[in-house]
Amino acid sequence: MRLYESVFIARQDISTTQVESMADEFAGIITNAGGKVHKREYWGLRSLAYRIKKNRKGHYIMFNLETDGPTLKEYERIMGLNEDVLRFLNIRIEEVEEAPSIIMQNKGERSERGDRDRGDRDRGDRGDRGPRGPRPDQSDRGGDRGASEAKADAPKAGEDAPAEAAASDDKGSAESAASEE
Repeated sequence: MRLYESVFIARQDISTTQVESMADEFAGIITNAGGKVHKREYWGLRSLAYRIKKNRKGHYIMFNLETDGPTLKEYERIMGLNEDVLRFLNIRIEEVEEAPSIIMQNKGERSERGDRDRGDRDRGDRGDRGPRGPRPDQSDRGGDRGASEAKADAPKAGEDAPAEAAASDDKGSAESAASEE
């Protein structure tokens, strides 16, 4: 038999007791087939990196298992059929760590920190630098942010007129040449 680490994520809208009973069901699949569950950890309700099946959070459960290949396939099949399981991952490992996982160790450190005091980051305090000056790209404080650049690129009214006059002179001379023939 081989050792595996299995993590699954359950939907956020089921209760912790339902998650625990689901974990008992999955552990039962392994033990009934002659395998062994070495360790089981409930990591809690955690935020997902991206939405999975319209869920932003999920209950995380981790198992360390010792089982054979066909039993693992049946375990994966049943997890895939369960509508409350969002994702699962099974990885083969060399040995079981008896200590709590990194996630559980970090969870303990998080609660020891308590409420962090961020008094050194007062938003209204600019220290000895004084207030900020006006921004060059927002002189009128509204409208299009790139308007000043667009105004600089646009031709002025007086510049456009000579070009049009020259074009009309060319047309006029071409028309007069055509009428002379």
